Amino acid sequence: MSTPEEAAAADPAITALTEQISKLGVSIAEAKQAKKPKEEWDPLLKEMLALKLEYKAKTGQEYGPKKEEKKPKGDDSQEASEKNKEKRAKKAAEKAAKEEKKRKQREERERIQREKLEKLKSAANEDWSHVFGDAPMIQSATKSEEGVNKWTRIETLSKEMEGKKVLVRGFLHTARGVGKGAFVLIRSSLYTVQCVAFESKDIPSAMIKYMNGVPVESIVDVYGTLTVPANPVEGATQSLVEVQVEKFHCVHKATAAMPFQMEDACRPDLVKETDVGAYDHEANASAEGGRVGQETRLDHRWIDLRTPANQSIFRVQSMVCTLFREYLLSQNFIEIHTPKLLSGASEGGADVFTLDYFGKPACLSMSPQLHKQMAAACGGFERVFEIGPVFRAENSNTRRHLCEFTGLDLEMAIVEHYDEVLDVLGDLFVYIFDGLKEKCGSELQRVKEQHGFEDLKYLKKTLKIDYATGCKLLREAGVDQGDYDDLSTENEKKLGDIVKEKYDTDFFIMDKYPLDVRPFYTMPDPNNPKLSNSYDVFIRGQEILSGAQRVHEPELLVERARAWGIDVETIASYVDSFRNGALPHGGGGIGLERVVMLYLGLPNIRKSSMFPRDPRRISP
Repeated sequence: MSTPEEAAAADPAITALTEQISKLGVSIAEAKQAKKPKEEWDPLLKEMLALKLEYKAKTGQEYGPKKEEKKPKGDDSQEASEKNKEKRAKKAAEKAAKEEKKRKQREERERIQREKLEKLKSAANEDWSHVFGDAPMIQSATKSEEGVNKWTRIETLSKEMEGKKVLVRGFLHTARGVGKGAFVLIRSSLYTVQCVAFESKDIPSAMIKYMNGVPVESIVDVYGTLTVPANPVEGATQSLVEVQVEKFHCVHKATAAMPFQMEDACRPDLVKETDVGAYDHEANASAEGGRVGQETRLDHRWIDLRTPANQSIFRVQSMVCTLFREYLLSQNFIEIHTPKLLSGASEGGADVFTLDYFGKPACLSMSPQLHKQMAAACGGFERVFEIGPVFRAENSNTRRHLCEFTGLDLEMAIVEHYDEVLDVLGDLFVYIFDGLKEKCGSELQRVKEQHGFEDLKYLKKTLKIDYATGCKLLREAGVDQGDYDDLSTENEKKLGDIVKEKYDTDFFIMDKYPLDVRPFYTMPDPNNPKLSNSYDVFIRGQEILSGAQRVHEPELLVERARAWGIDVETIASYVDSFRNGALPHGGGGIGLERVVMLYLGLPNIRKSSMFPRDPRRISP
């Protein structure tokens, strides 16, 4: 029998094979000496065993040095006793039995190794696309019988569904590999679930590698069995269950580099920012403590919106609109839709966005004010409301102003006193606040986790004070405030603190504002010509609604317009609408984004505007 060296000398192919086996042996020995884990050198051992099998197939010999035959021990048959002969025979038989056992064990190991290698080769050649991989682009080419019902919403996953097969779709929030397994967290809107897979006869190693390699924020479909883990899953909203993955497909791969990590975007605020004052765009481009700056968030708003807090903020915003609509419809209001292209400024101001309308000057609506009056008081609808965009060309770079926001407007006929409007407004907001507590509990909690805030305090019977009382409260607190002077933002905020301490409410109405600080169509107070039948509504010391009884007498309307320096010709159709009979009426305009901002205690109105527009931002 020749040695590996002799066989190699006779055949160059055997030479290469011998060198490979030798190198692998050295690498394995070094790994063992360095006490490295078996997972690191086990693949090398498998490869070496396969090469030794190949060597044996080509040479007909086991790889390794030729074993020297041991010389038989001297045996003096003449002197050996019969007893010694029996011992030696017994030992020889035992040795032969051991050798036979070793041979059979070796052959069994070789058989198992061959089968494993054949299985690996078969797995490598098998088509696993039905189990994992990139899914074909969804172009609405086909429809399954189950349709959307084939998928299970992540938020519905519960331990009562243990053992059920589920198919879920969502963003790949995180992925981590552990040994021969993969742990992925899938996110859909506010909800997350952990999905787990381990290498097995049905889960090839390539699938584990694929799951760990899909870029985060890609859209994936995961199919498997819902199980209940021994311990709750930390970091998942559906913490009492997890999916044992059987199939994993990427529906759409995230190919662009992430401008920031979702973990950073979800971090709780370090400090509570002020909600008044100027807003510095440059200073808000970055943030400390691994957090993401507000401007960076807005530059990539489509990603920022994915955070649980932002998902919750805009669900709260949606609910405010729903509750606003529900309550007013229950009070016999109807919803209207007014034009946003006007021939003049809707409130006679200069802060309008102007444009060319087929050769004529026009502007974007600052308010649906004039048209909702025409509809309610002149058109006979009596009670109307609208939810729509409002445009203000004010170069105000503050934390509470936007150039475009959503207005929640209402207008209603009154019978004898504008307090009828205030009663509707007070009850409307209590209905909204009660509804948010009842229907948005989980959303409010998710906002608190990132932007901690105190629950809004409000009275079931809304507090109402007059302007003079508000000014008096400020003066008693050492603030310089005249009864006929306009309130500054700082004084409004201070008054909110005073009212909170005195009446234990964050929400109140203040009426009887000075006439000189209100729009031209505001009805003057009948007892004091310096005052008006107007009011503001406050949340946490900031105004969220401005309203009044409107002038419905055309001659008084013209007089007030001229006092404001408005060219009456530009509002001729508005004035004329009151010449054919008009109901006494009043109403108000609410800023949706500001309501949400203040209800949730957010420090910046840009956080409650999905795609904010301010003097410095007009995209995305």
